[in-house]
Amino acid sequence: MTPEKTPLESWIGRKITGSSSGILASEGLKEYQLNKLGETLDYVREKSSFYQRHLGKTDYTLTHLEDMAKLPFTTADDLRRFGQEMICVKPSDIHRIVTLQTSGTTGQPKRVFFTEEDQELTLDFFHQGMLTMVKPGDRVLILLPGSVPGSVGELLQRGLARAGAEGLVHGPVYNPQAALEHMIRDGVNVLVGIPTQILTLARVQKKMQVPIPPLLSVLLTTDYVPHSIVRELVKVWGCQVFNHYGMTEMGLGGGVDCQGFNGYHLREADLYFEIIDPSTSRPVQEGQSGEVVFTTLTRTGMPLIRYRTGDYSRFILEACPCGTVLRNLERVRSRDRVDLGAGKILSMADLDEAIFALDGVLNFSAVIAGECGKKILAIEVLMDGAVSERAKKMMLQAIETYPIIQSVLSSGQTQLALTFNTNTAAYSGEKGTGKRMILDQRGWGA
Repeated sequence: MTPEKTPLESWIGRKITGSSSGILASEGLKEYQLNKLGETLDYVREKSSFYQRHLGKTDYTLTHLEDMAKLPFTTADDLRRFGQEMICVKPSDIHRIVTLQTSGTTGQPKRVFFTEEDQELTLDFFHQGMLTMVKPGDRVLILLPGSVPGSVGELLQRGLARAGAEGLVHGPVYNPQAALEHMIRDGVNVLVGIPTQILTLARVQKKMQVPIPPLLSVLLTTDYVPHSIVRELVKVWGCQVFNHYGMTEMGLGGGVDCQGFNGYHLREADLYFEIIDPSTSRPVQEGQSGEVVFTTLTRTGMPLIRYRTGDYSRFILEACPCGTVLRNLERVRSRDRVDLGAGKILSMADLDEAIFALDGVLNFSAVIAGECGKKILAIEVLMDGAVSERAKKMMLQAIETYPIIQSVLSSGQTQLALTFNTNTAAYSGEKGTGKRMILDQRGWGA
């Protein structure tokens, strides 16, 4: 059966044409983006002391979208050091400030500034994007921060109301049983949350055999989404599992799956995306993989020009099964990559696919350390109960023989140390919604 066309197409069509029909043509979208890029460059050059200096005397006249390649990038380090200088409005016009302190980063954090109009853009995207997976009358449990006005959960709750659905803000899952009780009490049939936390809900519910209302769909967001988690959620709950791509710098929302599950459709009326070769900083050929770069088209508080995300993906050349004219961005790969030497690269995404596929795993942490000239990959796995010695050996073998991990271990320069934590109360100590990373302790204390 042909999947329904993404609702983002007609929404973007209405935004760029002003017509209620929402008919969108790819050439019309490109012309709109080119015009908006020109307007944004004029705006930041007039309003932002950072971009006045950053763009300098660069010829930023754009005849084609490809001309963006002649402009300099903006980086996370720029945001940390010069964020205040990127602001293009009066301080009184800033409606919300989000502070981001990346794990393992010292010094000044990133701060992203939004006007009320900027947040309305996000609210509008949440409304339209959620139409892919909800219908009027659905009850959606929001397992994200939402107690503060303008926070992601609060904006999502308001966006769902526009879609005729009821959003119930629970917050991140610190206590799986409490979240399950909330689902039962309020007859929830849709979940939105962090991949590992929703996996924990599914496995705790399965183990405890707690009857819950049938789930129609789940939306995973805020972190890389392992295929192993998606497969487990489909197996346990029999629901559709959607993936959202976004980051605070994008204005929280970037793109979302359609019912064809063939990559993200993007907020192309609000954001312009490029894929570059991270080693040369040049645009890649269409369809090739590289680093995701975006430029805001409609933000007024803190516009960003060619912002390097550190995420890796590609545009899918084949048409989406839903039939949209919008581009498809392949699901992003984790930006967390540890160089182990000898051409061996390991990411949290690699570990996710190997470990979350194992029965009973709720979460895990990973640390790289140096010891006696060798590297130690120490993995602590949080289980949903006691684990027999036989099961431990089988899990160790499954992890060691996972192709990418096996390749890393085969050189003999890296050893695996696997431990198990069966104290499920430890889960409640995992606070925050930041991206999970391999902690690299090599060189600590030197």
